Amino acid sequence: MASPLPGRPARLSICFLLLAGLLRAAASDSPPNIVLIYADDLGYGDVGCYGATKVRTPHIDRLAREGRRFTDAHSASAACTPSRYALLTGEYPFRVDNWGPIFGRAGLIIDPAKTTLASLLRGAGYATACIGKWHLGFGTKTPDWNGELKPGPLELGFDWYYGLPTVSSHAPYVLVENHRVLGLDPADPLVFGGLPETPKYPEKILNAQAMSGARAAHALYQDDQLGTLFTQKATTWIRQQRGRPFFLYFATPQIHHPFTPHPRFQGTSDCGRYGDFIHELDWMVGEILATLDELRLADHTLVIFTSDNGGMLNEGGQDAWRAGHRANGELLGYKFGAWEGGHRVPFLVRWPGRVPAGSTSSQLIANLDLLATFAALTGRKLDPAAGPDSFNQLATLTGSPAAPIREHLVLQPIARKNVALRSGPWVYISAQGDGGFSGIRGGPGSVAFSERTNSDITPDGKIRPEAPPDQLYNLATDFRQERNVVREHPEVAARMIALLRSHRENTRTAPLP
Repeated sequence: MASPLPGRPARLSICFLLLAGLLRAAASDSPPNIVLIYADDLGYGDVGCYGATKVRTPHIDRLAREGRRFTDAHSASAACTPSRYALLTGEYPFRVDNWGPIFGRAGLIIDPAKTTLASLLRGAGYATACIGKWHLGFGTKTPDWNGELKPGPLELGFDWYYGLPTVSSHAPYVLVENHRVLGLDPADPLVFGGLPETPKYPEKILNAQAMSGARAAHALYQDDQLGTLFTQKATTWIRQQRGRPFFLYFATPQIHHPFTPHPRFQGTSDCGRYGDFIHELDWMVGEILATLDELRLADHTLVIFTSDNGGMLNEGGQDAWRAGHRANGELLGYKFGAWEGGHRVPFLVRWPGRVPAGSTSSQLIANLDLLATFAALTGRKLDPAAGPDSFNQLATLTGSPAAPIREHLVLQPIARKNVALRSGPWVYISAQGDGGFSGIRGGPGSVAFSERTNSDITPDGKIRPEAPPDQLYNLATDFRQERNVVREHPEVAARMIALLRSHRENTRTAPLP
């Protein structure tokens, strides 16, 4: 056998090193995997990196430490269904007259002809999956729970869907995979009316459209196992992607009430089951990050963590508040309302090497903006009708734009008379109160319960007789919205009213960057 040529091993080593370098360069230039974690009802103050002290969120905080934390990020709506509509379509939900949550009898509210995050990325060659809470309806008019749930997530660009069809406090309490309810027995169909034998926490029924029957299907739905189940499905799906870029939309039911953490998280926080549920959410995030680390995908994966709306002051939220936890931090208001606590949310972005580690941004950004941003990220050109209210914020995620990319933002409560508009530091609200929950869960009652101060509201939670009919706040000097200055700045209010009218009348108020 001939002896090796002199120097050949050295030359081979050099070739291998060059090849490895070229592969790394090619990987860094190609669009990243995308993991979008969309928490449910997680408030601005619910995690450690935004100031929480009664809960511990090391995995969520890791995203802030290794990426960028946004302090002025918003959901376009303070309610779950319209928030998800805005996220997936890049369009204000008021344009399709959606203002609040939908339930078990509602059809799909997104037109399958629209461009969505999933259809955009699938067109760019991505594998796409939605795991967790859907809450956007199934079917053309009403779901056929005993047949094909079509159209649904798959018709909007997802290759695979597995999860919870609606909100966790309302029927039908089943799991859905793609187009069908799991475990459904034709001899024992789902029937509207009555209560199922499961779930474990029947106190969650809130005069909802309950559905009985389908014992086998209901038995698969175990409240305190959902976090573990959905996390296992998500990490398994990530492992199954072999070389193909992927988009995972991981929509957790945590931390929407009822607060049903897995037993291993119960009693672990300093603010009751509300905090325990946050601990479970943090574990779920940690499992996703650990899987990316194990597969050596972290450096080539954009991870975005945010929430569908602000925290809620329900019974569990009130208990957490009494224990010293502030779900929305120093913000005024709660879920469903137009005040900042209803829609200003945690927003964390990690993409090693592209997003500066440990950085903070005060740029105005919204969930609406992900469609245009992902289009820019993947080099896809959006159809002129797609994402009419979405702005490309890629420079905001990865750099420091000299000027704000988004100057204005419409913000929806569930009451259409209380629509808000952000413009620079100003926020205008077109009516009194917040247009959200009544009682102590929202509006003036929540201000009194939370021991906040607002110039329009009495200490016992009533609108003052002399209060103006609308509201204006300068968030640069009044982050807590303590003083309504609409009468002091009529010229600003007039400009904001005209801007709000323009946004509501026009599909696109500025060219898509």
